[in-house]
Amino acid sequence: MNAEFTPDWDPDSGEVCRDQRAAYDKMRDHCPVAYSKSMQWTLFRHEDISRVLNDHETFSSVVSQHLSVPNGMDPPEHTNYRRLIEPYFSQERITAFEPACREIAADLVQDVLGLRQVEMMAEFALPFAVRVQCSFLGWPPELHEPLINWISKNQAATYSQNRKTMLEVALEFESFINKMLEIRIQSGAKPESDVTASLMHEKVNALSLNKAEIASILRNWTAGEIGTISAAVGILAQYLALHGTIQQKLRTQPELLPTAIDEILRIHGPLVANRRRALRPVEIGERKINAGERIYLNWISGNRDGHIFEEPDTFRLDRDVTKNLLYGAGIHVCPGAPLARMELKIIMDSLLQATNRIQLVQGKPPTNAIYPSSGFATLPLEIS
Repeated sequence: MNAEFTPDWDPDSGEVCRDQRAAYDKMRDHCPVAYSKSMQWTLFRHEDISRVLNDHETFSSVVSQHLSVPNGMDPPEHTNYRRLIEPYFSQERITAFEPACREIAADLVQDVLGLRQVEMMAEFALPFAVRVQCSFLGWPPELHEPLINWISKNQAATYSQNRKTMLEVALEFESFINKMLEIRIQSGAKPESDVTASLMHEKVNALSLNKAEIASILRNWTAGEIGTISAAVGILAQYLALHGTIQQKLRTQPELLPTAIDEILRIHGPLVANRRRALRPVEIGERKINAGERIYLNWISGNRDGHIFEEPDTFRLDRDVTKNLLYGAGIHVCPGAPLARMELKIIMDSLLQATNRIQLVQGKPPTNAIYPSSGFATLPLEIS
């Protein structure tokens, strides 16, 4: 830890927990390169974040003691694994998966239509994220409930930073993975059987992926995607509930949904931050960062930077989409972005077309999620 600096902020303070976006906006304006005891360095400006994303020779993605394929790798290792992964999110695969995604969305919409009032996160957003991810990977419906419970435990463990609990949660997820792999080994599953079976037949540098590598890929695709997709669905639903005119516009002009979804999620990002590690001493925003120190890239703040996005809180469909950091940038830009965009478009279109009105419940305000999550912990809505 750098002893030269006293902390500029406390990421776990009450102010940050009450309203992450407001706290991050304040930091971007007053201390855009900030030091804290728990995180070391956090970057809040779009310009600084983009600099780090596009300089993997200075800023490493190898930030954890645990294997992370390919998120936690640098070139040339990252290049080989990324080449393996990208075909899983090809347009051909996404088109093939779309009917199953539509069916899941339609079933969930029908379930909540009968409720009149719905707790959007627990009864809609999280079940959707779990079901589509399991369907994409070829995992059975019996795993839905255990995964939902696991997501809750994982979030609590990450927030508490209790290493014993975090290890227990990690081992529980590994047991899910091992079971899925063992089933396919016993049945002699072919690559075309499902995504999980296909991964088991992949090779890098002429060597088959080992169990740890497969588990890492599946963990990234499951734990990360479920949390981000469910947060995104909640953010989108809340925003439309607050903005009836935009809600109605998207009902009558569903072709605008892809651009509108990206813009709403720019205003309120579903993912807070990712990490990097400085490989050499570097200066950012007149702050000196030592080799080996951690750097957090605050996506939420970067996407609300008024130097890049004029009137950043204003919903606009004419933004420069290349500046939106929703799915990252550089060599680590999210390979699953096309799949995520398809899933979010389908779930929001299904919800809008099946309803006439989505609104907040009077006297039951949403509760904000706290770091490391974004969006909402609870979101009561009325739908009709």
